[in-house]
Amino acid sequence: MTIRRVYAALLATCLAFSANVLAAPDPAAAKALHDLFEADWQRTLQESPFTASYVGDERYNDKLPDLSPEAIAAHQAATRKSLATLAAIDRDALGDADQLNRDIYRTLLQDNIDSYAFRTELIPVDHQGGIHHLAVSTNQFLSFKKAKDYENWIARMRGYGTLMDQTIALMREGMKTGWMPPNAIMIRVPAQIAAQADAKPEASSFYAPFVEMSDSVPTDQQAKLRADAKAAVSEAVLPALRKFQTFFNDEYLKATRESIAAGDLPDGKAYYDYLARSYTTTSLGAAEIHEIGLKEVARIRAAMEKIREEVGFKGDLGEFFVHLRTDPKFFKKTPDELLAAYRALTRRIDPELVKVFGTLPRTPYGVIPIPDSIAPDTTTAYYNGPSADGKRAGYYYVNLYKPEVRPTWEMMPLSLHESVPGHHLQIALALEQKEQPMFRRQSSFTAFVEGWGLYAEQLGYDMGLYDDPYDRMGQLAYEMWRAVRLVVDTGMHSKGWSRDKAIAYFKDNAPKTEQDIVNEIDRYIGTPGQALAYKIGQLKLSELRARAAAKLGDKFDVRAFHDEIMASGAIPLSVLETRIDAWIAARAAAN
Repeated sequence: MTIRRVYAALLATCLAFSANVLAAPDPAAAKALHDLFEADWQRTLQESPFTASYVGDERYNDKLPDLSPEAIAAHQAATRKSLATLAAIDRDALGDADQLNRDIYRTLLQDNIDSYAFRTELIPVDHQGGIHHLAVSTNQFLSFKKAKDYENWIARMRGYGTLMDQTIALMREGMKTGWMPPNAIMIRVPAQIAAQADAKPEASSFYAPFVEMSDSVPTDQQAKLRADAKAAVSEAVLPALRKFQTFFNDEYLKATRESIAAGDLPDGKAYYDYLARSYTTTSLGAAEIHEIGLKEVARIRAAMEKIREEVGFKGDLGEFFVHLRTDPKFFKKTPDELLAAYRALTRRIDPELVKVFGTLPRTPYGVIPIPDSIAPDTTTAYYNGPSADGKRAGYYYVNLYKPEVRPTWEMMPLSLHESVPGHHLQIALALEQKEQPMFRRQSSFTAFVEGWGLYAEQLGYDMGLYDDPYDRMGQLAYEMWRAVRLVVDTGMHSKGWSRDKAIAYFKDNAPKTEQDIVNEIDRYIGTPGQALAYKIGQLKLSELRARAAAKLGDKFDVRAFHDEIMASGAIPLSVLETRIDAWIAARAAAN
C-alpha cells in the first residue's frame, strides 16, 4: 500500500469516527422525548380514570371522567401542545429506537388531532355500550379485595349523576348539530336502559360487587359498605338512570337518523375517509377497500367449495351454509357445556405454540362468560387484556347466550384469534416490554392488533390444529367474515347500501348464524370503519411472511419471523413493513 493510500485510509477512518461522534444520540433530546411520553401518559390516566383502572393504576379508582365542554377543549388543546413539543425535539438527535418512538407518537397525536374535526363525542351511547352499561363494562376489570376498593366504587356511584348530566348534554348537542346515531341500532337501547333503571337497588349491576364481598373485609365493615352502596344506588344511580330513560325514550330516540351511513353525518365523506385511514393505517380509500373485499370473497368462496366437496355434501354452497347453521350436531345444548368446550379447546392450543414462536408471554389468561346483561347484543367473543402491573390476567370472554346459535365449527378460529396466538399473546408480550414507554406497551393500532388476530387464526395450520374439515370450514368462515366486512362496511357507509342488503350479502357468503350476522352488521353501523382493519392487517402480515419466506429460502424460520413481528408491539402497517424488510435483509446477509 502506498503512503498516499495509507493517508487516505486514515483520513476515511477519522471522518467516519467524527461522523459517528456527531451522530451519537443527544441525551437531552432523549430525555425531553421521554419526559413528554411520561407527562402525556399521566395526563391520560388523570383524564380517563377508567383507562387507569383498566391498566391497574388504582389512583383514580374513585373518579369518573369529566365530559364537560371545558374538559374536552382542554384535552384537545393539550394534545395539540404535545404535538408542538414533539416537533421541537430534533429527530436526528435521537437514537434509532427513539426515532421510531417519536415517529409512532407523532402518528398517534396527529391522528387524534385529525379526529377533532368530527364531533364523535356527541354520540357517547350506542347499542353496545354507554353510560347505562357503565357498571357491567367497568367491573370486568376492577379488583374488589379490600375495603378501599369498595369505597372507591361507592364514590364513583355518587358521581354518576354528574356524569349522566354531562352525557345528556353531549347528546343534546348532537341533536342540534346532526351528530346522531342511526335509529336501526338505537331501537335496542330502551330495553337495555329499562333493565338497569327498573332494577331494585340490590339487583342493580352497580350493586353487584357487594353481593359477595371479599373475605379480607371484616364482617362489620361489609355491613356498612353494603348499606352505603345501597344508598348510593338508590339516591344517585337509579335517579340518574331514570332521568336518562325519560330523555332517551321521549326525546333522543325520536331524533335518531333514518340513514345508517356515516357518509350522511356532517362532512360525512371526509369522516369515513378519515376512519378508513385511521383504522387501517394506510392511504386506502373506500372504493379500493371495497374491491379488495370483493376479490377476497371470491377467493374464499372457491376454497369453501372444496371443503363442501371434501365432506360429501350434495347441495350447493348456500345449502351447505344452512346445514352448518342448523344441524344439531354442531351445537352444544347448554351454556355450561359450551363454556367447558371452549376451555378444553384452549388447553389443546396452548402446548402447540412452541411450533410457531420462540418467545411466549409470561402472563396467563382465562376463559370466562360474557356477562348475561350484555350478551344478547354482543358479538361472539372478545378479549380484555391484563393489567400493566401484571396483577390481573388477560381474559377471553365467550358468549353463552343461546348456545343453539353458537356452532362448534367456529370455536377453533375464534379461540386462536381471541386468546393465543392471537390477542392475548400479542397484547401480553407488548405489555411485558418494560424498556418501552407506556404508550408503546399499550399501543392499539387496530390494523396491527386485529390483523394479527385474524392472521393468528391461520396459524392453526402450522400448529396442526385443523385436522377436522369442519374446523377448516370454520377458519374459512371466519376469514370470509372479515372479507365480507370490507364489502358491507364500505357498502353501507359510502355506497348507499341498506342494512337489509348488507345482512343478505353476509348471509349469502358466510355460514355464521343469523343472530351473529345481525349483531355484526349493527356493529358496523354503530362503529363505522373499524371492521376494515382486520382483513387489511391480515393481508399485510401474510404478504410479509410470503416475502420473507421467498427471499430467505432455507434461512426462513417462522418462529423467528413471528418473534420479530411481536418485538415492537402494535405499530402502523407501514412501519411494520419497513422493519420486516430490514430484518429480511439482515437475515439474508448473515452467514
